[in-house]
Amino acid sequence: MSGSILLQSAEIAFEASGAGDTATGAPLMLHGQVDVLVASRIEEVEAIWRQLTPQSIESPGQSYDFIRLWVANRKIAGADQRYVVGLVDGQPVALLPLQRKRVYGLRIFTWFPGANAGCYAPVADNERLAALGPDGRKALWAAMTRKLSGANAIYLRSIPIEVGAHAGLFDELGAPLSVETLYRSQYSSWQECDTLQRSKSRRKHDRQQSDRLEAMGEVTFADLRNGDDTDCAIETMFKQRSARFKAMGIRDTFVQDRLIGFYHDAAKPGSGVDVRLHVLRLNGDIVAVRYNIVHNDRMFCLISSMSDDPAIQNGSPGKQCLLRVMQTVFDEGTRVFDMGSGFTDEKRHWCNVQTPLRQHYLGLTPLGALIVRSHQAFQRARAAIKANPQLKSWTRNARQSLDKISGARRPETDKPADSSK
Repeated sequence: MSGSILLQSAEIAFEASGAGDTATGAPLMLHGQVDVLVASRIEEVEAIWRQLTPQSIESPGQSYDFIRLWVANRKIAGADQRYVVGLVDGQPVALLPLQRKRVYGLRIFTWFPGANAGCYAPVADNERLAALGPDGRKALWAAMTRKLSGANAIYLRSIPIEVGAHAGLFDELGAPLSVETLYRSQYSSWQECDTLQRSKSRRKHDRQQSDRLEAMGEVTFADLRNGDDTDCAIETMFKQRSARFKAMGIRDTFVQDRLIGFYHDAAKPGSGVDVRLHVLRLNGDIVAVRYNIVHNDRMFCLISSMSDDPAIQNGSPGKQCLLRVMQTVFDEGTRVFDMGSGFTDEKRHWCNVQTPLRQHYLGLTPLGALIVRSHQAFQRARAAIKANPQLKSWTRNARQSLDKISGARRPETDKPADSSK
């Protein structure tokens, strides 16, 4: 880790999970030395990062290759990168990969990809983290976050309450606030999924949709991977998303934040990111796309789209594409299919695992503490608005009006979605 600085070395006492004096039954207080390393270049923590993620991850945001590519594509300055490593007795236990961003004039440490993944979590050895117990984790997180300077607050969005069969591993990391739910499909095979999730009437409904789509012409399904001809599918996907955003009056973050080039880069051979594009075509034309990232036996859907043609939508191309995905991925080795947060029809149909997500906050300055309280109040209000259709509609109309006043650019669906490629 050339260039990293040893910022803290301190002996702490903590109660180990499950440990106790066999004679008295009293909790056994263990002592461990916590060291904290901070780096500003991702390459400096590669070995530790890969050591902490040998098998499953909770999010592409925990993938070294995904974040490395993100940092390079977004051209994030080293001064705004922080990789904070916590070690206990010389062994890496946790890593916080953070970007310093300016939000409304304030400096915040947060996850690199923002809202572009369904959930996040510190990169960690979950078994070691669990063994520290609440006091040990509190001391570890405090030691790590104390060494972050140059910002007002830390904002860690969308952390699952449970990871790696352990609940509460991040309870002591700042002040948590529950606001969302993560939806996943977890099955050993398509047969198990089909048996548990599809009733007789549901199968009939799926057949009817399939018949309507096939009545329009030849329907084909493809699984594209890194190095395949993915450019057309990705461009079509973003054009379809732009049309959808425009119809709903929603800001097109992919275009306005110039993110499309990143998704092209990730799908290139040698990117280090395992991309799977599921593409449904009607008479050779792309009518639905799903953009996924795969890590070992987990698949994460980052973006999905379908044609905005009303005639084609009558055949539900988006649902038909997802049906074909479900029919193939579990028999190919996927065990967990992450569909992200936010309730939708497809998640109601297919997801059998729901995990609460929490935002975690930590003020680093007096102003930061005020920011934390304000943003928590905003998140509670936002959740209430989402749950109320009338408030949701009013808020969307207000946002559209503000966009018009500020001159925010809206994409045209007949133009290339982005020039960053």
